[in-house]
Amino acid sequence: MLQIVFNEISAAEISQLDTLDQLELLDSFRVTEDDLEHLDDDRFGKMVRNVKILHRFRSKDWRFYFEVADGKVIVHRILHKNTFQDFLFRSKLPVGEDEALAQSKQFWRLIDEGRNAKTLD
Repeated sequence: MLQIVFNEISAAEISQLDTLDQLELLDSFRVTEDDLEHLDDDRFGKMVRNVKILHRFRSKDWRFYFEVADGKVIVHRILHKNTFQDFLFRSKLPVGEDEALAQSKQFWRLIDEGRNAKTLD
């Protein structure tokens, strides 16, 4: 069975939503073992920094940023889409969202903060 692990930060981000919105959002984040073999399809984005790979899953106005490690899906951040749309708009970057994020130091600081947070197993 595939284990999905939220760290303190991603759990806090989702807990700020109303209970029904939380349930709907978590229900939409369906990642199966089969999905892990097809993370290059349209449902997932991919960002690379050094040798680390981070994946993005879109659900309505929210983005799950996660990595796969030791057979687990580790959710580092759950962020509202406007956070990065505003960034892209202000920056006027002529590249896609995932590529722009992969080049953003601020984005990776958010992710590193999530990676370093305690996981809630």
